[in-house]
Amino acid sequence: MDVPQPPDPLSAVAPRRGVVLLIDDQPIIGEAIRRMLAGADALDYHYCRDPGAALAMAAETAPTVILLDLVMPDIDGLEVLRRLRADERFRELPIIVLSTKEEAAVKAEAFALGANDYLVKLPDRVELVARVRHHSRGYIALLERNLAFEELRISRAVLAEDLASAARYVRSLLPLPGELAGIRADWRFIPSAGLGGDAFGYHSLDDDHVAIYLLDVCGHGVGAALLSVSALNAIRGGALPNTDFHDPGAVLTALNRAFPMERHNDMFFTIWYGVYDRRQRSLRWAGGGHPPALLIQPGSDTTGKPAPVPLDSDNPLLGAIEGLDFSSRQVDVPPSATLYVFSDGTFEIPRPDGSMGTLDLFCDLLASQPRRGETALDAVVEQTKALAGGGALADDLSILAVTFC
Repeated sequence: MDVPQPPDPLSAVAPRRGVVLLIDDQPIIGEAIRRMLAGADALDYHYCRDPGAALAMAAETAPTVILLDLVMPDIDGLEVLRRLRADERFRELPIIVLSTKEEAAVKAEAFALGANDYLVKLPDRVELVARVRHHSRGYIALLERNLAFEELRISRAVLAEDLASAARYVRSLLPLPGELAGIRADWRFIPSAGLGGDAFGYHSLDDDHVAIYLLDVCGHGVGAALLSVSALNAIRGGALPNTDFHDPGAVLTALNRAFPMERHNDMFFTIWYGVYDRRQRSLRWAGGGHPPALLIQPGSDTTGKPAPVPLDSDNPLLGAIEGLDFSSRQVDVPPSATLYVFSDGTFEIPRPDGSMGTLDLFCDLLASQPRRGETALDAVVEQTKALAGGGALADDLSILAVTFC
């Protein structure tokens, strides 16, 4: 990521007072203007007699308005005007042209070159002060706006880097794809621009049992990611006292007790947690407010089409209600069946036509894949991104595929 750059030094701090710079080769005019502005509050005055030194003095004094004489030896006022406008530092600086004549052609050329105002010298003091104050205040407001935008840009850049760093950390905690105690696992994780609260994993409980889980914290940002990582570590590290991790309902009950939303900035989460028994070829699971996992069995009819089985649950989400006991369910798992566990960010996707993806359509997409496992993951992710119009995802996209050997 590019390091945020500070604002231009001329506008790093918007001035509180107006600063007037007069560029005129006649000292008598310089003194006359000084006297006119001497009684004006909140106006500082500087005088430049040499038009060749005008840009250097403008850089030194940081004026909020320039008074520029047109008729000067060697370098006339129009040329100075050209040079000022060609310099990025003074492109938006108000310039009031001073001329001895009220000539339409000269006025037109001055305005074409970027002058903001035109006065015949010497103007009335009241009019001069009024115009100087008007242009100076407008320029100070412009500097303040630019400074606010720059601070916002830097703040957003820092926030984006924080989110990207958090996403990298979450990804570093995810398990490596591979085989484990009778399963072959793979996954795809695409964090949203705002970083959601998805986290998932799988690990052996003993020689015959594997835990499989995916959770999704409400909201976005670093806070959601931190809560998801905390819950993930509690599951993976067995940091839930007096909990049988072979019992999905008991795990969700313990998580609900350990992560009440009032102690976690009113954030809650959903989860699907399953335990596969390799010897019994059974899968016991519990869901807490989470989309159902989908178990796709080998073809069971004359057409050879796979038979999808939704592994749903009627348990509520976690963290919202204290003292709940969460229930488990169980299903037999035939060889070569594939389990898909996913977050709602895989299907609740706004589409370019204004419609919203649905769980049923996403399950149909999974079931329609000619192959299972990692090949299907790539196809499903690409089709899901295409349905979203190819833009940034509004929520994390997390999908875990487990094929039972």
